[in-house]
Amino acid sequence: MKFIVTIEDTSERYDCAPDESVLAGMVRLGRRGIPAGCCGGGCGVCKVEIIAGEFETRAMSRDHVSADDQESGRVLACRVYPRSDLSLRVLGKMHKTVCGGFAKPP
Repeated sequence: MKFIVTIEDTSERYDCAPDESVLAGMVRLGRRGIPAGCCGGGCGVCKVEIIAGEFETRAMSRDHVSADDQESGRVLACRVYPRSDLSLRVLGKMHKTVCGGFAKPP
């Protein structure tokens, strides 16, 4: 089963499997909207705010996501896994990602 992720900033929509991060799903399909950095939860480049939907998270750097942020749905897209359709807003700079999910912002 795949879920639909909608990036409200661009109206971009894409399918994301429950075993892939929101960022990985976007990059896999060559879509745009969420900036990609280290893809491991440490750099904070892919910070988003989940507006609607259910999700799980993996460990994220507290330098970029406080406990209050996480509780309010402000998380790193590379560490978020959908459990339903999701709507989100990007909190960082928007640009097209390139090659394999490990693109860094210009």
